[in-house]
Amino acid sequence: MDPKEIKKDFPIFQNHPDISYLDSAATSQTPQAVISAMDDYYSKFRSNIHRGLYDLSEKATNLYEEAREEVASFLGAEKDEVIFTPGSTWSANMLALSLEYSQILKKGGDIVTSVMEHHSSLIPVQKLAERNGRKLKYITIDDDMRLRLGEAGELINQKTALVWISLASNVLGTINDIGKIAELARGNGALLVVDATSAVGHMPINVKEIGCDLLFFSGHKMLGPTGVGVLYGKKELLEKMEPGVWGGGMISEVTKSGASSTKSPHRFEPGTPNISGVIGLAEAVRYLKNIGLEKIKEHTEKLVSLAIKELETIPDVRIFAEKDPKKNIGIISFVLDGVHPHDVGEILGRDGVAVRGGHHCAEPLMKELGIKATNRASFYLYNEEKDVKALIDGIKEAQKIFS
Repeated sequence: MDPKEIKKDFPIFQNHPDISYLDSAATSQTPQAVISAMDDYYSKFRSNIHRGLYDLSEKATNLYEEAREEVASFLGAEKDEVIFTPGSTWSANMLALSLEYSQILKKGGDIVTSVMEHHSSLIPVQKLAERNGRKLKYITIDDDMRLRLGEAGELINQKTALVWISLASNVLGTINDIGKIAELARGNGALLVVDATSAVGHMPINVKEIGCDLLFFSGHKMLGPTGVGVLYGKKELLEKMEPGVWGGGMISEVTKSGASSTKSPHRFEPGTPNISGVIGLAEAVRYLKNIGLEKIKEHTEKLVSLAIKELETIPDVRIFAEKDPKKNIGIISFVLDGVHPHDVGEILGRDGVAVRGGHHCAEPLMKELGIKATNRASFYLYNEEKDVKALIDGIKEAQKIFS
């Protein structure tokens, strides 16, 4: 896998050849193949799907449903278990409402999550707990930036109705032991929801092997377009669940007294979807499969290992990340003592190094770590060792400026 060759597939690097883009955890770059697939929809068969009895609509419908098959194969799921959504935030909110309306959670049971959850995933489950009078319990992290599995074993018990957890931290890079969490949830009759937003497209994922009941992610963090995401659910579970959002396209019958929905997955897709986005997402999946998720993960492991090694040589730099590259999704957060992360980020930006500074939509985690913000460097398939060097040089420059 040669990142120099891979960069040729991405227009952004043709337009900005000197950039060191280390912010893929916020949003990844997009290969030309994805852009072209979306352009084809708008220029060659722009139309709505599922109901038009003419060539353009049938073409769009076929590609939309082929995308569902492509994503299902990518996740090790069945076609009818894949729901297209506007993204992870929308998925999490709809899912929380759907679980509530369906009344399939253990009556009066607790909800278990962790301190490393992203706000867009955490807040919907917080509101679910509030509305239903359920206790919300948090698994904390240890000094190695990993979930305390012993603590998880105590919190997840016969009183647990729902476990809602991220596969990988968007701040620490930590890849959580979802297999162990799934075992605990299953053994106590609890449903397991996995936020895989930071992990899909960065490592091989098979939903059956993970053992989750439901899982969601966004397309824009794995080479796809913005405004599109996926919600996976076990088929037998989806059939028991009520939609959390209603609208056209998912209706079986409407009368003056009420409405009924069609079968899943379409009954969880109200309104006109992001058709071009779904088509683009499928193309991103094909691109990733062609390169190989194992190769991508191995590549980011090397960059994470090099970056941590170099960061540890800089005085007054504190690293907040999983330091075992094999257990890291490709993310390193750090603090340069005496310099605000926003200032570090601005200085790096002047030198063409794109990193993120802030709390990364994870304030409970920041409080757990005893800090307010960090800088975050995230690595992906198109990054090179020279990007690590640019990062290190930029940090040293910031250190000189504020000394």
